[in-house]
Amino acid sequence: MHKSRLAGFIIDCQTDDLELAGQFWSRALGYPLRKSAAAEDAQYKLLDTPADELHIEVQRVTHPSRVHLDIEADDIEAEVKRLEKLGARRVSEVKSWVVMEAPTGQRFCVVRVQRSDFEANANTWTE
Repeated sequence: MHKSRLAGFIIDCQTDDLELAGQFWSRALGYPLRKSAAAEDAQYKLLDTPADELHIEVQRVTHPSRVHLDIEADDIEAEVKRLEKLGARRVSEVKSWVVMEAPTGQRFCVVRVQRSDFEANANTWTE
């Protein structure tokens, strides 16, 4: 048994000016940017969403700009296997998450738990 749910959205930007991209999306969506001193956040601008709302970040990428979603799970491998049974395919593993592709072509990631209310509000899967 494991749990998962929609964690949030990642706004992939093929840009040389991540700060400008972050500022645009911050202003467009009405969330201030959150500072992070973590080295792994250098390619991201984090929007300061409330703890009980979806996580949103702007990410610098080398592929064409798009938006993808993240699914948070307490057991990433179990969630990946569940989604594979539904027709998704594993594309790659990056750091602590797995990039997948839906049968309809959209890319998404399965990531570790992101929000503090996960345990109380995530879907429980028994397969």
